[in-house]
Amino acid sequence: MKHLLLTSLFALSITQCVQAQLTPTAIDSLVNATLKTFDVPGIAVGIIKDGKLIHAKGYGVRSLSNNLPVDENTLFGIASNSKAFTSAALAMLVDEGKLKWDDKVRDFIPEFKLYDPYVTDAFTVRDLLTHRSGLGLGSGDLMFFPDGGTFTRAQIIHNLRYLKPTSEFRTKYDYDNNLYIVAGEVIAKVSGLSWEEFIEQRIMQPLGFTTSKASYNRLPAGANVIDAHAPADGKVVMIPHDWNPVANAAGGIMSNITDLSKWLLMQLNDGKYANDKVLFSKAVHDEMWSPQTIIQTGAGAYNTHFSAYGLGWFVSDVKGYKQVTHTGGLAGTVTQITLLPELNLAIIVLTNQQVGAAFSTITNTIKDSYLGYPNRNWIKTYGDRVAKGNAEAKKITDNIAKELGAQQKNNNIKIIDSLYAGTYNDKWFGKVTITSKSGKLWFASETSPRLNGYITHYKSNTFMVKWTDRSFDADAYILFSTDRNGKADGFKMEAISPLTDFSFDFQDLDLKRVK
Repeated sequence: MKHLLLTSLFALSITQCVQAQLTPTAIDSLVNATLKTFDVPGIAVGIIKDGKLIHAKGYGVRSLSNNLPVDENTLFGIASNSKAFTSAALAMLVDEGKLKWDDKVRDFIPEFKLYDPYVTDAFTVRDLLTHRSGLGLGSGDLMFFPDGGTFTRAQIIHNLRYLKPTSEFRTKYDYDNNLYIVAGEVIAKVSGLSWEEFIEQRIMQPLGFTTSKASYNRLPAGANVIDAHAPADGKVVMIPHDWNPVANAAGGIMSNITDLSKWLLMQLNDGKYANDKVLFSKAVHDEMWSPQTIIQTGAGAYNTHFSAYGLGWFVSDVKGYKQVTHTGGLAGTVTQITLLPELNLAIIVLTNQQVGAAFSTITNTIKDSYLGYPNRNWIKTYGDRVAKGNAEAKKITDNIAKELGAQQKNNNIKIIDSLYAGTYNDKWFGKVTITSKSGKLWFASETSPRLNGYITHYKSNTFMVKWTDRSFDADAYILFSTDRNGKADGFKMEAISPLTDFSFDFQDLDLKRVK
């Protein structure tokens, strides 16, 4: 009943929004309905049109722990929207003649090495930014995600050589974070500044950013900043900010509507800002906004004919207009930036809960009003989609729980812990220990200490690990292999739920017993 009431109210607000061409009241109704429907504590929205910031407002609260209001200056982790800053930094160095897009990565980082020697030698700066390396979706992300891991940037770059490709080089789009870490190190090598220093000194300061920082750990005490939130066992709760600073070049920036509007005004003006000062040239800007890697797409809701990844941006067509966009996702925080340059329009949506349906609802509704689409109830579309996805995932986990209950009631198989306990090692992830704790098997990662939890037997040599931190929503199968005596000599892993974040790339692990 609550959902139906919200949907009806939202449908009314959308009609008003289209007819009144985005009145502040219509936007307020849209965002407030989105907050309630998707259980998001706080959202900030910015709209830029014809060279002006016409809407900049916060809604809801920064944190469930303090109920302080979100405003246009509240800082959010913009996550992978940071990638456009990394590509812009490289573009500035291209303008300065210090590198070229197609320079080889090993010219700057000689120790850079991938699994295939040919790919290593051929890999360019452009390849770092375009998600066409041949590595699988999120490959190696466990080296920095979740936060609290021990890997340095140098260790991450070294370990890339152990990640096996899943497709041929430059043939397929698969989103990657670790190569943006390498791109950040190229910036540092060429400029003499750390990635964080370059972003703050060469981009944020000239554009007039006031409170944004290149990393969460660079924020001053008492900053106007959100807390992250995520569902845990069916209830949205506050969780720690979850981003390892070693991966800042892939997703570390903290920003707000006020500062990001200056970034997007510059983008809409082909690199110019503040009375025709130039951050980067139109030539490199055109390159960043040009298709580099083709992404398969259908016409969808916007009659889209092509979709591609540029350099730090997604590029597509919507109703005959060019769209340049990106999303960002941290644990407990998701964001979206969308530009339609021919309409001189940009939309910013920042949220402090990890359900992407919230930013999609708001962005698409605002975009629809400018594109002249008839009334489309995005809150219902995404609400139904989220409900269906959650129901399907719950069905999977409920069925497993039912099977486990039946097995524990009737199971005559005695699990000998000593056959599985031991120390295991993966070439790129490092050591995992399985020990007996309180009469149960216990999983603990040496390099990612937050990945720990009890292990339950499932079937045959398949077990399941339930992570102590329930906000991960990433419980996993453990599939042991054994020697002729029945003793485990290694294991692989798979996520259980289809909703597991792709950065939990358990499928890339191949752990072998070392003790």
